[in-house]
Amino acid sequence: MAVVFLLYVIAEVAAIWAVGSVVGVLGTIGLLIAGAFVGSWLARREGGKAMRAFMATAQSGRNPEKELTDGMLVALGGVLIMVPGFVSDVLGLLILAPPTRSVARRFWLRRAEKRAVRYANQRRGPVMVVDSEVVAEEPRPSNHPVIEGRIVEG
Repeated sequence: MAVVFLLYVIAEVAAIWAVGSVVGVLGTIGLLIAGAFVGSWLARREGGKAMRAFMATAQSGRNPEKELTDGMLVALGGVLIMVPGFVSDVLGLLILAPPTRSVARRFWLRRAEKRAVRYANQRRGPVMVVDSEVVAEEPRPSNHPVIEGRIVEG
């Protein structure tokens, strides 16, 4: 994780340096501030849409997993836009845009499902789910030794 963070910082510095060499220092600062304003406006707009969609889905009695994930992705995009830098702004804008957000949502849900199954299996062994219900398995034989013989009452 530390390597990823280091690569991110290097990419941000390189992007700011490249933009600064083209448009100058004041232009770079202006672009960073404009990106924060535009991004916060977009995050607010998309967040409102996600909240309204979540409320409508929850009131209709359906599972609001898509809308809830959209809300989390909008929040992540808003945070990324507020972090100074061009790389984080581009990532935040990509997450806030509805077409790329749907791709990010599918990736996020698939990853969360795999992690949930992996951690559940580590804790209590393989699980079987039928119609959203966890089905109990037959009890496993214990590791106690079995003594052969017959019972004599007397």
